[in-house]
Amino acid sequence: DSETATILRVKGPLEFRCQLDSTDVLLVQKVISRTFETLRCQVKSESCVLAVCDSPVIIWPNKDTYATPEEITPSTLCEDLYQWIRQAPSQPRSSSKQFRNPTFLSLTVNFFFSWCCSACEQLMEALTHQLTEMEKVTLENMKGMTLLVPEPVHFLLPEPKGLVTVVYPTGVPDSQLVTLRKELHQQFELPDDRPYFRRSNAYRFPNEPYKDGYLRNPHLVLTHPTLDNGKVYLVQGIYSYHHYMQDRVDDSGWGCAYRSLQTICSWFQQQGYIERSVPTHKEIQQALVDVGDKQASFVGSRQWIGSIEVQAVLNHLLEITSKIMFVSQGSELASKGRELANHFLTEGTPVMIGGGVLAHTILGVAWSETTGQIRYLILDPHYTGAEDLQVITDKGWCGWKGPDFWDQTAYYNLCLPLRPKVF
Repeated sequence: DSETATILRVKGPLEFRCQLDSTDVLLVQKVISRTFETLRCQVKSESCVLAVCDSPVIIWPNKDTYATPEEITPSTLCEDLYQWIRQAPSQPRSSSKQFRNPTFLSLTVNFFFSWCCSACEQLMEALTHQLTEMEKVTLENMKGMTLLVPEPVHFLLPEPKGLVTVVYPTGVPDSQLVTLRKELHQQFELPDDRPYFRRSNAYRFPNEPYKDGYLRNPHLVLTHPTLDNGKVYLVQGIYSYHHYMQDRVDDSGWGCAYRSLQTICSWFQQQGYIERSVPTHKEIQQALVDVGDKQASFVGSRQWIGSIEVQAVLNHLLEITSKIMFVSQGSELASKGRELANHFLTEGTPVMIGGGVLAHTILGVAWSETTGQIRYLILDPHYTGAEDLQVITDKGWCGWKGPDFWDQTAYYNLCLPLRPKVF
């Protein structure tokens, strides 16, 4: 039996206050180090208290003491404690570049279900370590008497590494942290062909909703189809669901390929490969004019685009190369299981497919190598409703489809974007 894991997180302000009234850099560094040491001592002291968010549970992590309702005992399973925890309303977070204001700390530790002091020990150990890393980053990035606020960022690495916390100097872009990120790849034995430690790769906790209004990864709530000796091959990472009528643009009837392209661009953005925003319809059209594919009058029009145009825009705006798969009729798509499975296994990017006047996004396949059976995980850009996950999945706007989903006599072109080899 596999062990069940959850995330134990501590979050809150620790006030960093020190008197910097000297121009002696070495003296200032000593004052900063002493202040961080004071914070570490506070964290280790018996007066340190942790309160489980929006619950009556209070823990003294360094005294092996806790206060709870009578119904909770030391033998209570951690999973049973959830009934005492209410969902906290999201609060706007403020940040300050003044070192006299509170420095916000946030870290994560994986732990297994058991109500014991070892979890608290791990938490306090991790918190102490993070303070040490914040001190290191502060001192290393001093510019004269100017201090940069240390910024903890969490990343979910491939198993078995899991969640890790890295401290970056606030305001320093990823492009200036290449050496540090390369060291992190080496430290965690990660390949140098994927950007694991860019800020856009930061892990987002379940109680931290996205504020741009787009749904992320709606396919995760779906049940996988069952095929004889079949396996499921899915998109890797996070994407946004882009569809008709979003962004105050009425593109119903002509913008499906634009929306599929936007979903693909959102994947590259949220995996850390690009920093630019997802292109608008006009930016997509202008890109096609710039590469000589369309006339200037194309910008602002309601003309369709297809897989070849999607390939051109990805290359021009994102410097992403793509492979085009040609299928002379829809009935042949069922024979492309091996190629599509290999794409999701090795590249893991969303695939745009266009045929006739329709475009869709393929997020994965369920395929049996022995029987040839295949199902396609489709994200449909023709949806025009609200960002309602239940409606989108119940009505099949994001769902598994059989080979008969495709027009059996129409030709199809598939654009399969390739990951750039960067970190």
